[in-house]
Amino acid sequence: MGFKFIEHTADVVIEAWGETLERAFENAARATFEVMTDTSRVEPRVGREIEVEGFDLENLLLRWIEELLLLFDSENLLLGEFKVERIAETQEGYRLNATVRGERFNSEKHESRTHVKAVTYAQMKIWKENYTWRVRFTLDI
Repeated sequence: MGFKFIEHTADVVIEAWGETLERAFENAARATFEVMTDTSRVEPRVGREIEVEGFDLENLLLRWIEELLLLFDSENLLLGEFKVERIAETQEGYRLNATVRGERFNSEKHESRTHVKAVTYAQMKIWKENYTWRVRFTLDI
């Protein structure tokens, strides 16, 4: 698995990683939904194309996770598959294009763990270390 949870008193701090920045962002999304449910039980029945932009990489990560949380809040859509096709630098900052898949929350099938209110900049950091991209961010629960 390309993520871990870091102990924190009130929130959830996640550190995710991957060989590429795209994989690190995928693992950040997966970790976010693992806080909410067991993603291994989420079937890829519904797909969505996602495009988000950020003025820097930290803002892009925040907007990416916000967009996924919005899908859950507005459509009750639990996500279990995340494919970031591309993170590209633009004149305004960065753009992320991805495909995500999941299914509507069903209390008889899906474990309800912790409700995530928001993603925040607290402890946020994005860096490359020994050929591995790493991202750290905090979820407000």
